[in-house]
Amino acid sequence: MEQPKKKFNAPLFWRIIALATPYRRLFASATILAIVLAPLSSVRPYLIQQMVDEHIFKFDIQGMTRMTIILLVLLILETILMYIFNLATSVLGQSVVKDLRVRVFQHITQLNLSYFDKTAIGTSTTRTISDIETINSVFSEGIITIIADLLSLIVILGIMFWTSWKLTLVCMTVLPFLILGARWFKNEVAKSFQQVRNQVAAMNVFLQEHISGMKIIQIFNAESREKQRFGAINRQYTQANLDAIFAYAVFFPLVEIISAAALGLMVWYGAQGVIGNEITLGVLVAFPVYLNMLFRPIRMLADKFNVLQMGMVAAERVFNLLDDTTFDEPTGKIKVNRLTGNVEFKNVDFAYDLQNKVLKKVNFALRSGETLAIVGSTGSGKTTITGLLSRFYEIQNGVIEADGIDIRQYDLATYRRRIAVVLQDVFLFSGSVMDNITLRDPSISKATVIEAAQMIGADIFINKLPNGYDYQVMERGATLSMGQRQLISFVRALVCDPDVLILDEATSSIDPETEGVIQYAIEKLIAKRTSIIIAHRLSTIRHAHYIMVMERGEVREFGTHQELLQQEEGLYRNLYEKQFAALQPS
Repeated sequence: MEQPKKKFNAPLFWRIIALATPYRRLFASATILAIVLAPLSSVRPYLIQQMVDEHIFKFDIQGMTRMTIILLVLLILETILMYIFNLATSVLGQSVVKDLRVRVFQHITQLNLSYFDKTAIGTSTTRTISDIETINSVFSEGIITIIADLLSLIVILGIMFWTSWKLTLVCMTVLPFLILGARWFKNEVAKSFQQVRNQVAAMNVFLQEHISGMKIIQIFNAESREKQRFGAINRQYTQANLDAIFAYAVFFPLVEIISAAALGLMVWYGAQGVIGNEITLGVLVAFPVYLNMLFRPIRMLADKFNVLQMGMVAAERVFNLLDDTTFDEPTGKIKVNRLTGNVEFKNVDFAYDLQNKVLKKVNFALRSGETLAIVGSTGSGKTTITGLLSRFYEIQNGVIEADGIDIRQYDLATYRRRIAVVLQDVFLFSGSVMDNITLRDPSISKATVIEAAQMIGADIFINKLPNGYDYQVMERGATLSMGQRQLISFVRALVCDPDVLILDEATSSIDPETEGVIQYAIEKLIAKRTSIIIAHRLSTIRHAHYIMVMERGEVREFGTHQELLQQEEGLYRNLYEKQFAALQPS
């Protein structure tokens, strides 16, 4: 568990301040208002003192009326300025986090898949929502409001000493107790808030995983067990909040007691001063107001410093995400409108953890329009090959070429537009069928979508849905069958008109009748473009130009269907015989 930083992190603080650079005028305006409000709010007790000493005891009705009007105008002005100040700091905070959210989301969408392989989705959600919202409080409740409170303290103490330094020193005798209490409060709340942030992240991770996997939980009757696990996480989160509440419950009454003690000392000493003509009655009337104005910001400063500290902790987490080294800035400059479709792997090595190789010296070549089928046991590296071709990961050794050029030299966006991938686990977003096919790409027309859907027979089932292509798909396509989701993913790939098509177990979850429809469409589709097909059903790949057999990250066999069947004790022949021997007539 992360612990609160003991030392103030100045570089981090200035990096947070730099977030407000686009809103420097708003930041400057709020700072100026803080400077103006400090002396303005401190003038009121002084005017009350003058009213008592110069007008009330002299029965100066006209002077009292004038001072009352001045106080009323001053109060109205202070209220208006305070409203503008609070509005400015809140707008500043929301503006900063609005930009930061977009920046973080954009960064996450460009991260390598290796980041998502090792980071829970709930953690990224916490960084993008909760942590960034905490940074908002740095501007709305932290930096500028702390400046305003500190300036108020300085001005009030200055006026108090100028008015009566003896009375001020008497009141300040309780200050060491207040400082000790504030320091304890700051440390306790900092620890509890840190625990709260950690528990929020843990709860987000748990909820995201378990809501997504609710079907598995219910199938295996794990509801009660997972309820207990959630209860434990929830108790830890609740306890962290209770620790913070305990600190508040102790500190604020303590401040009230200390301020009451200061007021008592002030009355005790001030009354003697009035009797001895050392202090005027106006000073005695004004000083309780001064004390209230003094203790109020002191009481809030400890809390605001914690807000600032928690904002800095959250900012550090967000900045760590933005600085994540798994994000590789694309260096390729070659923009490509079309690929011929020649693909070649040359001595490619790859490891997800940079140590344990998943692919070892992989070599193969495809010419334009050819189809390669990849078979092998689970974990042999089949899907990894397609991920590397799509540049989801960076290889450690070797070269992957498309049309004779290292794919790292291509502009990443234009290169990926020439590749389409259909996965076994189809992901659909909340939105219409049309949105899920086009992914809201305005360059893809509805006519193109309908044409592609008709090509593979998806148009029939789509038109039967309520509102057809405007049917609203629930999250992850929960209201559609596996076959329907797979058909939509095929249309999604077709409308891109790719030069290289990757089918990763694309028909494994489809019933035989639907598979027949899709198989016809696949054969038409791959006839015009380079294709890589991964499948356990050998019936779907035996018409491929080449078949590559993978085992433990190595290419063990490569050739046509007939060539591989002729190899005695061959891996492909063994797989083929296992699947089809039982179907052969006796």
